[in-house]
Amino acid sequence: MDQTQDHNKILPVVDMTTVVTEKLPDLRYETGTKENVNYPLGIVSTARFEKSGPTERSVQSRLIGNIASNMKISEQFTALSVRMSNALEAIGAEKCTVMKRRKTFMRREFMETITENLVGNILECFHFGSQSEGTTTPGLQSDIDLLFTNKNVNVMTQLRDWENGKQNLLMLYDDITPPQQYLLQIFKPDAPEPETRLWNSQFVRKGPDQILVSSDKFKQTIEENNKDKDTEVSKSGPSVSFLENWDIVEAYTVRKALPEIQHWIDRCRGRHWPSPQLLEAARIAPCFLVPAGHPDSDHKHEEWRLSPNLIERMLMFSFNVTQIKCFIVLKIMKKSLLNKIVKDSFTSFHCKTLMFYTIERTHPDLWKERNLVYLIVLCLKILRKWLRDGMFPHYIIPRVNLFDAKLSFVQQKRLFRFVDSMIKNDLQDLFLIDIDNFGFLLGENGLSGGVQNRESGGVPNRENSVLLLRNSIELFLKFERLERLLIEQRGIVYKYQHPVVNLEREITRCLCKMFGFFDYQRLQVVALEFAKNLCALRASLKSSKQIGFGYGKFRDILNGFRYSLTTDVASTRLKLASALYCRGHLHSAVKILEDIENRYHNKIKAVCGCRDIEGDRDLQLFAKMVLRFDNFCPEPPFAFCVRFARQEAYCVPYILFFEMNRGLTAEDLGQRTYTETRWMDCAEVDARPFLYYIQYLTYGGLGNRDRQIDAMLKLETYICDSCNHINLYHEETAVNLLGHCFEMEGDFRGALHYFLQSSKNIPKNNAANMHVRRILGIING
Repeated sequence: MDQTQDHNKILPVVDMTTVVTEKLPDLRYETGTKENVNYPLGIVSTARFEKSGPTERSVQSRLIGNIASNMKISEQFTALSVRMSNALEAIGAEKCTVMKRRKTFMRREFMETITENLVGNILECFHFGSQSEGTTTPGLQSDIDLLFTNKNVNVMTQLRDWENGKQNLLMLYDDITPPQQYLLQIFKPDAPEPETRLWNSQFVRKGPDQILVSSDKFKQTIEENNKDKDTEVSKSGPSVSFLENWDIVEAYTVRKALPEIQHWIDRCRGRHWPSPQLLEAARIAPCFLVPAGHPDSDHKHEEWRLSPNLIERMLMFSFNVTQIKCFIVLKIMKKSLLNKIVKDSFTSFHCKTLMFYTIERTHPDLWKERNLVYLIVLCLKILRKWLRDGMFPHYIIPRVNLFDAKLSFVQQKRLFRFVDSMIKNDLQDLFLIDIDNFGFLLGENGLSGGVQNRESGGVPNRENSVLLLRNSIELFLKFERLERLLIEQRGIVYKYQHPVVNLEREITRCLCKMFGFFDYQRLQVVALEFAKNLCALRASLKSSKQIGFGYGKFRDILNGFRYSLTTDVASTRLKLASALYCRGHLHSAVKILEDIENRYHNKIKAVCGCRDIEGDRDLQLFAKMVLRFDNFCPEPPFAFCVRFARQEAYCVPYILFFEMNRGLTAEDLGQRTYTETRWMDCAEVDARPFLYYIQYLTYGGLGNRDRQIDAMLKLETYICDSCNHINLYHEETAVNLLGHCFEMEGDFRGALHYFLQSSKNIPKNNAANMHVRRILGIING
């Protein structure tokens, strides 16, 4: 049996033609590129076809076929291919990690869509690009690509597509419109008639009877709406982003059949790849219109670019492992070698398109691990030909040259010479790549060594490093996903947290709406996770109301939290213990706290949706967490920060009231960032310091002096140990809790010391400023 067979199993294919369909698809496996993949159908669209000649694509077919037939695979290439494949696995480009990235970003996609629906926005969210495809490594530092669309906008290809009550946009093009570009004419929502008034700042007039949506003004509106965010708005192409290392695109969805897509489908029929099932899924997949005009067009400020992102994602999800590795090598070369020649003008999308053409025109049997270097050279020879001709064709949309507005003629010639030299010297430049230490790993000694690691049960060094990196990336992905979950939940609470709004009622309404998502198979896991966190908040709100009215039986409080205790290791249990303490059920609170402390060990990573700590995303941090596990747990523990809204005031110890009112002056409030305004009127504390503080209060209430002092010492030791600062997102609050312990002990000088230290670290919007005044008043009599 071929030893490479297992390495070339097709990765699971996901058809995400839409976020919400009647039946969201399961992950499926296939054994080779020629195998059929069953793509679920869930979208009905009408067709609008247009004839287009196949001349250009026929030329590309003959070009790639001739290049492949003239190449021979040498033994040197075979040996280097195996080393390259091993090196890629050592930097995170192996099947398990690819699939973990895909699953993680699918869940994030669902989570963000659910959040938008819960707060009343009819939006669909999609993650595209390297992160969601799994085609990245830690050293590539790929951005996160997010696209979202408004489902209340109806894009028409013809007037009969008009829908009542929606914003209707008609796609316009003519003989002089650049390929892939469209203008969008606005029609009235109550009648199939063109709009005639410029009642929106995004509208522009084109002729006496046409009102268009301007892509430039559309992006300007997004920028203006996000001026209050913490970071500067960055614009790149259609993206207007207010998050660092994110590309965020707001687009319109086209659900009707388009001639460009049908032309591509007709061209691809009968080939090894894409499969007939993939082409059928592509036929019904929506496309997007993104706000980007052609740089040489007379209407570049009004034009919208057609983008078949979902089709491209389906194509990427059909890659086998060797194809994934080939693509990642191309991206590593792009970033470390080609970009030194032409800066950022040659993009990952160029690499992806190159892969599409190469896979389509080569036999599936070639895509084996032992042929990896040969396949990379084949891709480079095709690129060299396109650079010489000055034409880089879009894979799906005809008549589009991807060199336009990207690479000038001079840059193309410069890049041609470099690619030509790479091919002639048999890719020796790869050994100079320092991204992920790839060049060194590619050498004959890069992956050698028989050193065994005791913590991994004596697994050989290379296999151990692959396993360690895989598990570290898995931890990191889970950490970022949970952090995003807290951010989304915070947004929901902030929207409804108002003195005249019944927060408990609104959270209950969100939960009722959440249950609707359980009808969709692929949304169930995400909806359940979200529902648990909202249930924990509702239980705390209900307990606070009961305690405030003087009743709150132990069983009622416990039953309220029963279904949400598994949100994480500590936060929900701590809220339960806090409610029990405030109602006077001290013995029960002690049992809960002891259970939390038994669960809370040095493997646990704190997760916060409010702040970042330098180094909390370092992969080495997660590698150290992995090494602490005797047997790596597939669901390693994380602890959320404990957050109390003002409506939970009767469930929290007295000292946290100050945290809910930490802004003493208008100057304090004015210095809050956008993110801080969304949580600083709440009390938020890291789980572990809050655990020790609640223990101190509870043991004190029971008269257990020894355990009370022990809890205080644990709190002080934890805060003062610099090793723990990576898990202290709300350090000033933790120090305030410690200061209050000293105050309750009657050591007012010690209390003042810690309150002053807290105030010094965070001068503004810190409850320590009030505590300092209080303690000075006590000391001064």
